[in-house]
Amino acid sequence: MESGFTYEDYRNTAEWLLSKIKHRPQVAVICGSGLGGLADKLTETQIFNYSDIPNFPQSTVPGHAGRLLFGSLNGRACVMMQGRFHMYEGYPLWKVTLPIRVFQLLGVDTLVVTNAAGGLNPKFEVGDIMLIRDHINLPGLCGQNPLIGPNDERFGVRFPAMSDAYDREMRQKAHSTWKQMGEKRELQEGTYVMVLGPSFETVAECRMLQKLGADAVGMSTVPEVIVARHCGLRVFGFSLITNKVILDYESLEKANHEEVINTGKQAAQKLEQFVSILMASIPPPDHAS
Repeated sequence: MESGFTYEDYRNTAEWLLSKIKHRPQVAVICGSGLGGLADKLTETQIFNYSDIPNFPQSTVPGHAGRLLFGSLNGRACVMMQGRFHMYEGYPLWKVTLPIRVFQLLGVDTLVVTNAAGGLNPKFEVGDIMLIRDHINLPGLCGQNPLIGPNDERFGVRFPAMSDAYDREMRQKAHSTWKQMGEKRELQEGTYVMVLGPSFETVAECRMLQKLGADAVGMSTVPEVIVARHCGLRVFGFSLITNKVILDYESLEKANHEEVINTGKQAAQKLEQFVSILMASIPPPDHAS
């Protein structure tokens, strides 16, 4: 499980990007399945294909473009991942989370994570947006954590706390922003559970996840959040509820990726607008640091 990247590898990738970008980003945004449209809101955009960036893996999932964009979003200098990496694509977690440490070396202080997720909470409707309050790292509890291996103190401590992973102040700002937007459905808030995938969950697994206290289930996000918190980034995130999980053996419905992408389309625009407005609430960079 040992990381295949050295501190110098992360540095080299960061320096390659720094030599080419006009503005140093303060905020990094990871666009989940079907949420790549957020990139259209960037201005002064510079685009890099993952295939051109040293050490970067490739995104192989439909709905993930595989591009890194730099630009300005509602007054904040941003770097945006159109498409993320997943363990189910065959990548080890140190590859999945490579971009996070590169972002930190670029000067990023805030990470915004988005994903498409299945709704476990019976109150959730398809198209709802769930503010992530907490997560359950199921692969981590079973031995798959991105911080396994030697710890590099230049990034963070050996045993980072995760009880405050999702920034409380930004969650409060998200709720007040949502009220100002005047949406009919309320902004949901809850716990995201990560499963490895790529197979969708069985009925028994969904029932178990509900009992564990999870409100939404997906196959990503948690590794990036752990590495971001390890290296001191502020984190907040959202799940777009694109399907309701199947909890009933009589049901003839089946989860599928096309439904996730399509259902996401209309609701995605709302989430993209929401994230864009929220940019203005992120505290400006601390020039003293």
